[in-house]
Amino acid sequence: MSAIHIAKRTGQIIGGAILGALVLLIVGCKAGPDYKRPVLDIPGSYRQSLAPSVTPDVAATSSAPSIADEQWPTVFQDTTLQSLIKQALANNLDLRIAAQRVLESQAQVGIARSQQLPSVNAGASYSALQLPVGLAGTKADGTPGNSFDRGGGPSANASWNLDFWGLYRRQSEAARAELLASHWGQRATRVTLIQTVAESYFNLRSLDAQLAITQNTIKARQDSLKLTQTLEQHGAGSLADVRQAEELLHAAQANLPDLRRQIAIEENTLSVLLGHNPEAIERGLSVDEQPHPEQIPVGVPSELLERRPDVQQAEAKLIAANARIGVARAQFFPQISLTSLGGAASNQLNAIATTGNAYWYAAGSLSQPIFDGGRIRSNYHLSQAQQQEMLLEYRKTILNSLKDASNSLVSYTETRKHREEQAEQVKSAADAVRLARLRYSGGNTSYLEVLTTDTDLYSTQLLLAQAQQQEAASLVQVYAALGGGWK
Repeated sequence: MSAIHIAKRTGQIIGGAILGALVLLIVGCKAGPDYKRPVLDIPGSYRQSLAPSVTPDVAATSSAPSIADEQWPTVFQDTTLQSLIKQALANNLDLRIAAQRVLESQAQVGIARSQQLPSVNAGASYSALQLPVGLAGTKADGTPGNSFDRGGGPSANASWNLDFWGLYRRQSEAARAELLASHWGQRATRVTLIQTVAESYFNLRSLDAQLAITQNTIKARQDSLKLTQTLEQHGAGSLADVRQAEELLHAAQANLPDLRRQIAIEENTLSVLLGHNPEAIERGLSVDEQPHPEQIPVGVPSELLERRPDVQQAEAKLIAANARIGVARAQFFPQISLTSLGGAASNQLNAIATTGNAYWYAAGSLSQPIFDGGRIRSNYHLSQAQQQEMLLEYRKTILNSLKDASNSLVSYTETRKHREEQAEQVKSAADAVRLARLRYSGGNTSYLEVLTTDTDLYSTQLLLAQAQQQEAASLVQVYAALGGGWK
């Protein structure tokens, strides 16, 4: 018989074992509970909704529109900000780390799935032995025996741990859920990145506005100082007025270094988010020019379960924990394995393929845990406790998502009102400064009135720039809280 025939014979033996195992697997089962999404108490509408309310019946039967359905370039219309976000999505290291975690999870799925399949190995051996002539003995005819011996041949073996109770299938299920969790983790990182870049950019533009306000204030106070000096020289003013004017000027000038420091820090922060070395950042629209619609569609709260990456990630971890209960449960039952071995061996190369030199071996085994000091039971209880922990984490994530949405919606409304009132305050303060300077130049009031009104104007202008930044950032927060940003 040739070596090919021997290999076929061995393959038939292994194939028979595999076929028998498949029959067992067909009637086999998976230990542990199948996953079912838990019953959740989700409200029918958001608190502080910014769009016409959706009735529960409509929410249950249709998908209401939401700003989260929009692509991020539609929401953030500043072309410079769009360019920065694109650079961040391409180069940010946190996002690339998240992508590597996905690849790691994919490899883990392959490792877990491989345990469900048989393993087959093939090889060959050869050995040679030279004995002393004195130990070789003699043949029947009295001649010296053969002192040189050699032998070897090809071999193959296969083994399979049968997954009769679903141990390995549950492990694969858990690994696939972890892979899904890593995908959603990557998307959550993407959402956070877009949100952080936008908020940092708006903060930078607010600091730019505060710097411009300070520079304009310095120029105005320099003119005011010259006026007081002129009046003092002609006897119409006092040295106290000059000193107060100098005080105002130095107070504004003292803010310049800190503003430049904050701008540099914000640029460095943005550079790192973009995956660049610290460098200057391109500017686009000013903070007060950023689009900020009065009404935005928010959809219904139940859509957060599908839109929010952190909610999806929490559910995937719950699915994995649920599957691990089955893994722990299956270890209570007998473990069945099949092994087989076949090959050929001869001390003559041309004789390896003969029938008499072929050999094979096949066996099956069953192992049932009897006593392990409570390890298996404790592991089962551990998996149940971990599943309950993940269930609570899932519910907590949903509650936090509802909180984030509500907080962002109320911030969106109230920051607009705050900015509008702050703008009116700036108008009043600017007019008060104008009138105070007219009264002072006409000799109708002291410079203290100019000092007070000028200080109030400068403060309100800085607060307005900050209010504009908060208003722009509130749109980012609404978009992220409702689950936008990852598509």
